[in-house]
Amino acid sequence: MKITSARVIVTCPGRNFVTLKIETDEGLTGVGDATLNGRELAVASYLTDHVIPCLIGRDPHRIEDTWQYLYRGAYWRRGPVTMSAIAAVDTALWDIKAKAAGLPLYQMLGGRSRDGALVYPHANGADIEETVDRVGDFLAKGFKAVRAQCGIPGIATTYGVAHGSKFYEPATKGLPEEQIWSTERYLDFVPKLFARLREVYGFGPHFLHDVHHRLTPIEAARLGKSLEPYRLFWMEDPSPAENQEAFRLIRQHTVTPIAVGEVFNSIHDCRELIQNQLIDYIRTTVVHAGGITHLRRIADLASLYQVRTGSHGATDLSPICMGAALHFDVWVPNFGIQEYMIHAPVTDEVFPHAYTFQDGYMFPGEVPGHGVDIDERLAAEYPYDPAYLPVCRLEDGTLWNW
Repeated sequence: MKITSARVIVTCPGRNFVTLKIETDEGLTGVGDATLNGRELAVASYLTDHVIPCLIGRDPHRIEDTWQYLYRGAYWRRGPVTMSAIAAVDTALWDIKAKAAGLPLYQMLGGRSRDGALVYPHANGADIEETVDRVGDFLAKGFKAVRAQCGIPGIATTYGVAHGSKFYEPATKGLPEEQIWSTERYLDFVPKLFARLREVYGFGPHFLHDVHHRLTPIEAARLGKSLEPYRLFWMEDPSPAENQEAFRLIRQHTVTPIAVGEVFNSIHDCRELIQNQLIDYIRTTVVHAGGITHLRRIADLASLYQVRTGSHGATDLSPICMGAALHFDVWVPNFGIQEYMIHAPVTDEVFPHAYTFQDGYMFPGEVPGHGVDIDERLAAEYPYDPAYLPVCRLEDGTLWNW
């Protein structure tokens, strides 16, 4: 079997997605997600101009060799653009290999380690009581774990909180929105949210919270300490992780579990965090960390240190990434949880898929491949629409981590 062609499809059914489709001389095709929120066209160009010409004529079954070829052969290694492009190729090739075998992708990885993948959605509100109500809505639908965010008094916009009744979508049209942040207000208020959630729902459900890189290590330690009575499943991205050693300070002061890694691109971004047991969950994802091939290496390293997976799964990843992630989730021995931010109906129409939700768990489906495709005719009806993630500033105007 040989790769005969490949093309990039950029579409915006509710938000922008980048998809790579690979075709073979035996009629089998595979698709991979290459979406990089706010920088979509950079990956599209990388694929079209630099990667696709190198794929023509290659054997699609040689996934490992192709991965090494694209990673080592580029010389300029890693980074979000490169690794998202490699991930798209890798995911599409795994899709083809599984289809050629007539098996769902998880069988190619070694078979199931569990029946389904525990998932969590996002509940948010303008204030505590609205968030409490949204959490209740998700629990009523069968979810066993929920991420909770709420508006902070005195801050006009808060990460994770939607505008109006729509699902949260941070990217906005036009130039990046500038938002104001106050660490002091946040640290004083967030424990009140989880105190109320435990008061209403008890300690049965799992609750998660995303700090979104907003705190210094000692501030994150203070937050983790204040949240200990409410037994969070995890505190996500408490501080920027460029300095992995900084997480030692957080770990020394709190037993609240720590999750990190949605912006990581390689095993080198998290090696020290894992080896030094400074985190509990690694959140690297299929599309941004080099595909299933590289994600397996990260998970294998993590398993040596009892660190579990918790892959990013927001709506800035297409259903193709979600499908691939779910096959990975039911296979990986050290699975923790999977983020599941529900896509808009129009997105699901463009990306028909086999995965399903039931009683708090996601199931990848049993069709050959990863079970997700793209309707190119329908995708063409939704052209690319530029959008950017926000920029964050402190109240005095200092640029901060969004």
